[in-house]
Amino acid sequence: MASSTHSPARGDAGRAWGNTAIGLVLMVFMLFPVYWMVNVSFQPGSAATATDWFPSTFDFDGYAAAVRDQGQNLITSLTVALGSVAVSLLIATPAAYVLSHFKLRWAGPVLLGILISQMIPGIVIANALYSAYNQLGLLNSVGGLIVADASHGVPFAILIMLAFMRAIPPSLVEAARVDGAGHTRAFFSIVVPMSRNALITAGLFTFLFAWSDFLFALTLTTTKTVRPVTLGLYQYLGAHVNDWSAVMATATLACIPAVLLLVAAQRYVAAGVAGGSVK
Repeated sequence: MASSTHSPARGDAGRAWGNTAIGLVLMVFMLFPVYWMVNVSFQPGSAATATDWFPSTFDFDGYAAAVRDQGQNLITSLTVALGSVAVSLLIATPAAYVLSHFKLRWAGPVLLGILISQMIPGIVIANALYSAYNQLGLLNSVGGLIVADASHGVPFAILIMLAFMRAIPPSLVEAARVDGAGHTRAFFSIVVPMSRNALITAGLFTFLFAWSDFLFALTLTTTKTVRPVTLGLYQYLGAHVNDWSAVMATATLACIPAVLLLVAAQRYVAAGVAGGSVK
């Protein structure tokens, strides 16, 4: 009787250990390219296919070359990404509020248009923007890249915040209105603070879109004056194909902002994607 009583517990423990082992194997498999990138970046004169599994000595020449050659490109990418976040949130936040708390006849067609905009291939948008930018003189400009990346971030941010703001009870906004607050004050005093998780989530994904953008950078920049790190890394690769340490050092530096933001905002992102909770 005792053995039969304890066997289900042993079975559950065995399944738990098995699931943990499978998870660890999958994690190692997925993170191995990241480890190899960092490993190659610390080895002098490394060829990607002829590198030790572990660096015997840590060489920082690759990072020195990366900062020297790609430092300005990293700053450009950071400026473009932060600018895209600001523009996207300034447009998407009030738009999501209007679509979620006002009864508008054209709300349905607008949402349909937002969804359709997410299905348009990026190369189509890039080609259209190139023609417009060429006429407006926005090629090879930080502002032009910010607008281009924001055009990709705004629809996604609206959809994220729309789902969250619909969960905010209209009675809270109506109570603020009864107390004498206008729509603008109610929006900034009630809706925006309660939508913090959604704002962080939308801002984070917009940052990642802009930070990792390659298509707009390749299409809308033709000189070295304004060059995001993704495009700089692509062109850097051709010039240093025999020495991968500098290339991998640049890639490692380019990963750091995204990793730090994801770690710092992890709990906000989880709450924002889930729709959050309203007290």
